[in-house]
Amino acid sequence: MEQIWNDILCPDVTLAGAIAKLLLAMLLGATIGIERRFKGQIAGLRTFALISMGACLAMLISIYIPQEYLGLKNGDPGRIAAQVVSGVGFLGAGAIIQMKGSVRGLTTAAGIWMTACIGLAVGAGMYAIAIVATLLIIFVLVNIERIEKLVNFLWESRVIRVKAHGIIGDMEPCHTIITDYGVHVRDMLVKYDYENNVTTANFLVRAKGSLDPAPLFHELSKAVDPISITLTNEMNL
Repeated sequence: MEQIWNDILCPDVTLAGAIAKLLLAMLLGATIGIERRFKGQIAGLRTFALISMGACLAMLISIYIPQEYLGLKNGDPGRIAAQVVSGVGFLGAGAIIQMKGSVRGLTTAAGIWMTACIGLAVGAGMYAIAIVATLLIIFVLVNIERIEKLVNFLWESRVIRVKAHGIIGDMEPCHTIITDYGVHVRDMLVKYDYENNVTTANFLVRAKGSLDPAPLFHELSKAVDPISITLTNEMNL
């Protein structure tokens, strides 16, 4: 048992040490993946566990090759492992979803990149640092969001679309109503459909996540003869 423990702590690549590192990398990656899956992200437990294990394996190979084939104790273990940091960016890009007017998945992409770094750390034998990094990631993903919601710090970019009967030449009353509700209007695009006698106005706004749109929509309905009023992420006239 003592020999196995020594193999695990040994900086050289051994069978017992490699297995222990892969298991730890899998556990730490899965821990982050559970939180992401709980938030409804497509990349979840299995994805993060595999990323962490793959990065760990890449680091083990980086250490093993100069150790076994070149007889070097001070080889270049970063040569293969460095490719993980850049290569994992493709996975991160796949987690990012571009929607008209907004981008989702950046936090998951950042988590994927960080998880790969954790796997590299485990593969290099930096157990304590890898565990602390995992705990810090969980803290950021869970508690920072709670703090943002608690202090009402979450601001989001949205589009308020007002579609109304008639050709409305002055949308300033709608603009005033929106700003009176503490919503910052960044831009406005207006479309006139003369054939159907309809005006469509898109207000690109920045509002707090706690905004209740119902009272705002009710006031907007008094300013125009509405067909529809919607809150969306898409800028579409």
